Amino acid sequence: MAKPAPEKLVVIAAGGTGGHMFPARAFADEMRARGWKIALISDSRGLRYAADFPADWKEEIEAASPNFRKPWKLPGAALKINAGIAKASRLLKQHRPALVAGFGGYPAFPALAAARRRGVPIIIHEQNAVLGRVNRQFAKHARLVASGFSRLDFLPPGSAHMAIGNPARAPILAAAARPFPPMDATLNILVTGGSQGSRIIGEMVPHAITKQIPPPLLARIKVVQQVREEQVEAVRALYRFAQVECELAPFFSDMPDRLADAHLVIARSGAGTVSELAAVGRPSILIPLEIAMDDHQAANAEALTEVGAADMLLEANVTPVLLGALIAARLSDPAALKARAAAAKSAAKPDAAADLADLAERIAEL
Repeated sequence: MAKPAPEKLVVIAAGGTGGHMFPARAFADEMRARGWKIALISDSRGLRYAADFPADWKEEIEAASPNFRKPWKLPGAALKINAGIAKASRLLKQHRPALVAGFGGYPAFPALAAARRRGVPIIIHEQNAVLGRVNRQFAKHARLVASGFSRLDFLPPGSAHMAIGNPARAPILAAAARPFPPMDATLNILVTGGSQGSRIIGEMVPHAITKQIPPPLLARIKVVQQVREEQVEAVRALYRFAQVECELAPFFSDMPDRLADAHLVIARSGAGTVSELAAVGRPSILIPLEIAMDDHQAANAEALTEVGAADMLLEANVTPVLLGALIAARLSDPAALKARAAAAKSAAKPDAAADLADLAERIAEL
């Protein structure tokens, strides 16, 4: 008796951060619009980012990141990983998906391992310019490794690779339609340090702006800054003393609108941030996270620095004097800043979600 055909279902396996979940969500939206059923497999941390994820079903699995610097924890990690693979395998057997799509992060490992064992086609999407550890494990077994940037370090030889960009969420695509704001009065600086905030950005940027920007320029500046909770009052006091208008918060839920309003963005260079800067078309000063795995944030930043859309300052080199001088130079030249915005836009790949869905459907052959 012939086996029943797989249903038009894609199982998405994604890690426990917004950087993995946001592009996975954009891909899920596109596949659902094409009539596919969607499932999501992640761990408890990942599912916190997935309250409104467009899935027909979601499952929490156990996962762990083996820490070889703490060998006494390896047996416990192995037990969690094996339990996660066993549960993922049962789910794949029960639901018979046409495809498993991995978006990186260690919580994606069990579903990808189960898919490999059961012969379910795998595609991988890597958001960064450096292939992550989990994606590296499955790249050779995937029908396709799609990536957010043309550069993709650590790609195993013989892997099928295509650079398509990072799928963008709908609010970013809406913000991308807004033109670069006129620089006739207020100059808007947006400062963000990623989903958890950045202590060094919270410390350096206020000193750079309040103590290094010439007074005539300083009087025109408005700062919207993501600041860690414990830094808010100190940062607010600096801006208040310098009479700089500011809006501070540990998290902004309307970041796409804030990005569209900005004349200059100071940020980390996570894959999502870099891709969204390109999509909306805003010039930036990027400060890669120094401890990022395989220095992937510096690699990401090159997508914008190479087209003249961004400046990159390594964390070890950042001082208020250097950062303040750079901010002043950029804001003092409206024509050059607008050109940098256009350069950022030239690096955008707004059709990434549709392109990834096209490839997924071709591989699933349904």
